[in-house]
Amino acid sequence: MPALPTSPVVFGAVLESVTAGSVPATPAAVSIGSIPLSDSLAWIAIGAFVAAMIFEWRGAVDPARYVAASAWVIFGVFWLTMAPHYYLEVKSPIETLLTVAALPLCVYTGYLLVQGRESLLLLSRAVAFMGIIYLPAETIPFVRTWLIETTAAQTHFGMELFGYSPGIEEGINGYQSRFAFDPDETVTGRTTYIIMSCTGIGSMAIFGGLIAAVKGPLKRKVAAFTLAIGVIWFLNLVRNVFIGLASPWGWFQQDFLVYIATEFMSAPADRTSYIVAHNFIAQSLSIIALLGITYLVVRILPEVLEPLEDVLYVLTGSEYDLADALGQEVRADGGSTAETASAATESEAADGPTGISESEIER
Repeated sequence: MPALPTSPVVFGAVLESVTAGSVPATPAAVSIGSIPLSDSLAWIAIGAFVAAMIFEWRGAVDPARYVAASAWVIFGVFWLTMAPHYYLEVKSPIETLLTVAALPLCVYTGYLLVQGRESLLLLSRAVAFMGIIYLPAETIPFVRTWLIETTAAQTHFGMELFGYSPGIEEGINGYQSRFAFDPDETVTGRTTYIIMSCTGIGSMAIFGGLIAAVKGPLKRKVAAFTLAIGVIWFLNLVRNVFIGLASPWGWFQQDFLVYIATEFMSAPADRTSYIVAHNFIAQSLSIIALLGITYLVVRILPEVLEPLEDVLYVLTGSEYDLADALGQEVRADGGSTAETASAATESEAADGPTGISESEIER
């Protein structure tokens, strides 16, 4: 399960690079061998998060805290089992570090829940909704096939806009998702194919979970969700096209980059463009994009700031007031103080400078 979204920064897309006409070797086999364990841990963790959410809804806060704490520990173990995949197969320093760091962070989150930090139940509820969105897409075959092959078709259309039309063929994952560039005509002789992580469903689940978990007017929640999904879909498509062209056409095959990829990452020289495009440029920009999308969502649905403040507390040990920092405090009725100030201004304008309304003057 490549990208269940809950580590602090995950944009959730990976394009696997393969030499045209060849099959990846040992790292892929190691990764495939660990998938059943990872899937089992993910389902157990999400099931526990859902159970904690049910306890909380029924008013049993203490049982909810303990069940959620157990869920966080299992979730951390899940991420640790994914570290070999990201290190050996994907060769992604960012994702490897995140998966390794996830275990202590998740255990610490569980510890805080046991110690009585009830606000983390909201973050736990968000993760439950994330799993509800992501796991069916990951594990139901026809949904998975549709997502992968639709993303491949859309990416191919994007390539055609730039004058490339390689066609799509079956990849080693069994889906019609491999871009059929002729290895004799490209610079590196390599191509890419779409996997589940390339669909952007991981990032969509992050925002879907956060938006579903918080309390707020339905209209604003729908608006925030629509905005987030639309932006993620577009940026994900742009990135897939970028990586899908950079890898075969060797956009980053400069000598110093080849040296870094071969000497420090033990990668084949002809895979350099893929590694630079995907692991460094795309993933770094994904972090910036994630922060930008979060800002846009917060402007519509400031209630989302509450679980984000708890994420920062887990990471730093310090309390933060993000609403105050952004000048957008959340009211108890689901609005913001900016709306209150606007309403007050309109009322004063109607009443006049003395605070007496025109109707009172007429009387």
